[in-house]
Amino acid sequence: MAVNRRVLGAGIAIAIGASLTLGYVVSRSTASDAGTDVVLDTPGAVQIPAVEANADVEGARLPTVELLDNDGGVVSTADLIGRPLVINYWYSICAPCKKELPAFAAVHAELGDRVRFVGVNPFDTPEVNESFARQLGVRYELLRDPDGAYTVAVGIANAPVTLFVAADGTIVRQTAALDEDELRRFATELLG
Repeated sequence: MAVNRRVLGAGIAIAIGASLTLGYVVSRSTASDAGTDVVLDTPGAVQIPAVEANADVEGARLPTVELLDNDGGVVSTADLIGRPLVINYWYSICAPCKKELPAFAAVHAELGDRVRFVGVNPFDTPEVNESFARQLGVRYELLRDPDGAYTVAVGIANAPVTLFVAADGTIVRQTAALDEDELRRFATELLG
C-alpha cells in the first residue's frame, strides 16, 4: 500500500501543531493557578515547606495505627505509649532527614534509658531502613509505614517530622528538622 507523502506530512504537521497548542494551554492554566505568592530567598533556590505544611497535632493524642518492624511484625502505636516518646518520621532520600539522624543517635545514647526513641519510615525497604539508619549511628527502634496509615493519621506532608509524646500519649511538640541541641532540649522537657 503506497502512502501519500503529502497526506502523511500534513497529518504529522497537524499532530505537532495540536500538541504544541495543547501544551501551551496547559502550561498557561497551571501557571495562572499557582498565583503570585511564591517568593524565593535566593534566585534559583526553592524553600522546602516546613512543619507548617503538616497537620497541627500538638495537644492531640497519638493516633493508634499499625506499623511494621523490619521483620514484618506488627507494632501498634498504642504499644509505644507509657513513657516519654520521641517519634522521628524519616526516609533515606530525604536530605534533612539524613542530616539530623546523627543527632538522634547522639541524644538517644544519652537519654534512651528514660525516653523511648522510634523511627518511622514510610518508603524504604526493611533492608534500607535498617542499614541506612545504622550507618548513621541510630540504634533505636525502627518501624515502617508502608501503607501510609501513620502518615495519614498524623497528617504528614513533609519530612522530617518529629513528635514529642508525653507518657500518657499526648503529643506535646511537633517539629520539622532539628539540630542536636534542640532535640536534646525537647526530649529532656518530656521528663518534666
